[in-house]
Amino acid sequence: MRRLAAAACVLAALAVQAEEAYDVVVYGSTPAALTAAIEAGRHGRSAVIVCPETRIGGLTTGGLGETDIGNKAAFGGLALEFYKDVARYYSNPDNLVVQFPDERRRKAIAAGIRRAESKWTFEPSVALSILEGWEKRHGLDIRRGEWLDRERGVEKKDGRIVSIRTLSGRVYRGKVFVDATYEGDLMAAAGVSYHVGREANSVYGETLNGNEPGYAKFHQLNKGIDPYVVPGDPKSGLLPGVEPHDPSFKPGDGDRRVQAYCLRMCLTDNPANRIPFAKPEGYDERDYELLFRHLAIGPLDRNGMPWINSRMPNRKTDTNNRTGFSTDFIGQSWKWPEASYAEREKILAAHLKYQKGLMWTLANHPRVPEKIRKEVSRWGTCRDEFKDGFGDGWQRQLYVREARRMVGEYVMTEANCRGRVVAPRPVAMGAYTMDSHHVRRYVTAEGHVRNEGDVEVGADEKGRRFPPYPIDYGAIVPKRAECLNLFVPVCLSASHIAFGSIRMEPVFFALGQAAGAAASIAAADGVAVQDVPYGKLRRDLAAAGQVLRLP
Repeated sequence: MRRLAAAACVLAALAVQAEEAYDVVVYGSTPAALTAAIEAGRHGRSAVIVCPETRIGGLTTGGLGETDIGNKAAFGGLALEFYKDVARYYSNPDNLVVQFPDERRRKAIAAGIRRAESKWTFEPSVALSILEGWEKRHGLDIRRGEWLDRERGVEKKDGRIVSIRTLSGRVYRGKVFVDATYEGDLMAAAGVSYHVGREANSVYGETLNGNEPGYAKFHQLNKGIDPYVVPGDPKSGLLPGVEPHDPSFKPGDGDRRVQAYCLRMCLTDNPANRIPFAKPEGYDERDYELLFRHLAIGPLDRNGMPWINSRMPNRKTDTNNRTGFSTDFIGQSWKWPEASYAEREKILAAHLKYQKGLMWTLANHPRVPEKIRKEVSRWGTCRDEFKDGFGDGWQRQLYVREARRMVGEYVMTEANCRGRVVAPRPVAMGAYTMDSHHVRRYVTAEGHVRNEGDVEVGADEKGRRFPPYPIDYGAIVPKRAECLNLFVPVCLSASHIAFGSIRMEPVFFALGQAAGAAASIAAADGVAVQDVPYGKLRRDLAAAGQVLRLP
């Protein structure tokens, strides 16, 4: 009996030890997670970052070195501080040796970067080094490898989250919580409303949101491609990734399809650092039959190449999707937002296999034109990047362009992006084109394969570009009836097409900082996130250098 009592005491002590209390609990490792915790700390609030990943920074350290910005003037605060830190790194000539062996030229380039003050293109390893430097400089408490128990790990009472529990059994209590993940897992587990996929145009009075079969002119397949395994024989089945013709699916209709994901690649043509593309285990050339048929009709595009191979410092790239058949694994992202952790691992593995196979095919397969094979085979993954990934220069961070989107106090829509409606309580700025990658491949009424879902609109009918626009405070807080102490700066409240503009890493830096400032006020004053005085928040953000409006 005494042994049982002693054991009970030990277990009770361990349980208490496993529970920790903070003013602000942040879930995720994206830039928004880091800036939320930093801003909370600046306001004297205790904060902890709890994240499944071991590598912080999300896409910013995951290969997205060609920063999508639209207008640099729309960003200040911690967002701009990061890009200034990038400039400081490359303003040291010693950090450009690979790119510029000539010392005189190297010093001149470094001096130019120093004068520019900010730099928006960088290597993944440099971004990681900067953000890990932030972790030390700001004393961030980051609990890596902690996965939220999405089934029973969120405790709520009287409309507030009391605590979250991870699969390791640790419990994190807080006054205010921030979901800074790309997927919105905490938001969903807390019972907050959200949407997955494209709303119909009619929901918010939009024109670019739903099914757009006649619009998708960019990154399109050549016309006339047969969709069947055996050309001309419907009984042979459709090629991989192609869905049948559906006459009931009308233009403007909504669906649960999500725009395509990929792995953002960091490549090099430096022989000393290059790892040649290898054929993956289980390679099946049938997965690329659509590519072969596309090439048989004509080139991928006028440049003939299957990628956006943006040059980064030191003979590296940020390589992204371009053309009708490229790195986007079209139609394979739909299940990701609500998938279990195990299912997501399978989806990630499928994307990795597809992309490895694609790069090997482009570099080696005889059905690919020699010009393309010759150019692609010059490149390879980097020996000195993503050493914490899958190996051979391949990373683990999937480019989750869109997942869940909260339906909160205020919904950002196409009208906001076009400037027809102006958010009354701005906390950050959006500055990019309304941008969606393709969501599906389908058979047309004529019996051919086409891509659908790509939208790239940043100007009106007269070609006048839309200026940066404010993002409303209500877009990062849930409806009052659903949760009183949660901020959602990444999977924020926006329609599919508005999120396509907002979903840029500098914006996530800024929205995270706004969430951290507002969380600090809510925690200190004991008020619901919906009741944070906007005037006070606006003054705090302005003092922190956040850009809230442009002339």
